[in-house]
Amino acid sequence: MNTKALPEELKSQGFQGRLKEIYVDDGVIAYQTERYQRAIEKFEELYGAQEVEIYSAPGRSEVGGNHTDHQHGEVLAASINLDAIAVVHKTEDDMIQLLSDGYPMITVDMSDLEKRTGEEGTSAGLIRGMAYGLKKNGHKIGGFQAFVTSDVLNGAGMSSSAAFEVLVGTILSGLYNEMGVSPVEIAQVAQYSENVYFGKPCGLMDQMACSVGGLIHIDFADPKNPIVEKVDVDFSAYHHSLCITDTKGSHADLTDDYALIPQEMKMVAAFFDKEFLREVEPEEFYKNMAKIREKCGDRPVLRALHFFEEEKRVEREVDALRAGEFQKFLDNVQKSGDSSFKFLQNIYSNKDIQNQSVSIGLAVSDSILAGHGTSRVHGGGFAGTIQAFVADDFVETYRQTLDGVYGEGSCHVLKVRPFGGIKVII
Repeated sequence: MNTKALPEELKSQGFQGRLKEIYVDDGVIAYQTERYQRAIEKFEELYGAQEVEIYSAPGRSEVGGNHTDHQHGEVLAASINLDAIAVVHKTEDDMIQLLSDGYPMITVDMSDLEKRTGEEGTSAGLIRGMAYGLKKNGHKIGGFQAFVTSDVLNGAGMSSSAAFEVLVGTILSGLYNEMGVSPVEIAQVAQYSENVYFGKPCGLMDQMACSVGGLIHIDFADPKNPIVEKVDVDFSAYHHSLCITDTKGSHADLTDDYALIPQEMKMVAAFFDKEFLREVEPEEFYKNMAKIREKCGDRPVLRALHFFEEEKRVEREVDALRAGEFQKFLDNVQKSGDSSFKFLQNIYSNKDIQNQSVSIGLAVSDSILAGHGTSRVHGGGFAGTIQAFVADDFVETYRQTLDGVYGEGSCHVLKVRPFGGIKVII
């Protein structure tokens, strides 16, 4: 559809219904309509009136399985109704031109997709890595012009980078492969792009949750063929809301903290001549704990202990939700958070013990949520966000309290979105 015709389309009953399908919450439809309108206007300013398509990829909330994916473990994750959207025009060359709101224009020449060291840590690196990975897998790629805007909080544990990667992969799937690239494959290529081209070690959970969508249980025992199953649950039926609070901690200089978690877990796996903890029998770990401590040190042992127990909690969470036993689900969410604090130790950096924004959020939540819900660290940890499942009749009190600590608008009341990376409109 041409950008000149889109403003009227946005007002149509069909498009308004489409927004309700995607964002679930009636209260955000007016905001989303205006957001899409601004994106189209910005695209026209950059590239002129064109035939365009619109794509979307959501952020994610990790519900269970904190730092288990990179050890081929199990996770429970959900896509959320914050997303990155792109207004896109297909071109006839090999050039990708992409401008993200608030950032400079990125130009990537796909005639040369070799990794560039100077692009590590950049969006250009992610784009080049996505194009390379899809081409390597036998898919068509080509040029496009795009304007991207995102309301996924950057650096706040909602996986803004994974949403961007999945968005690029979904665009290439839609423009050149008739949306034929599976969400699972897009997620796998996105992990490759982030690991190799961006230079950040990460597991596959973030990309998978953003790409597949909904509430999903993922078993990464075979990461090339992960088992992904939907978990049907309506949180509103239990009169609880998902609250994500940005604790405003800085992610700067935390790469080493993140990297040490999989490194130390792999140290324990290597004790058993294995590469990943999923390959180690828990009974053997506990039986050999004294020897592992002597060889690897105490923190790797504690982090491995978290992994083995977290695996059980993910399964208990899934079972509880399927059985309609919501309080059991909440109890395991709380236990997951306690384990992350005590054993995984990803709540604050030992390099900066005076910066404990996540610890403060968890402490405040514990003090006011008794009988009203539960909270835990969200995502990679060290900085960023906390997650809480809060009784609906207490949500406003919780939101006001957390906003009082971190500033207005810090606590977000969200919905689980049923879609991953999608084409919104042609």
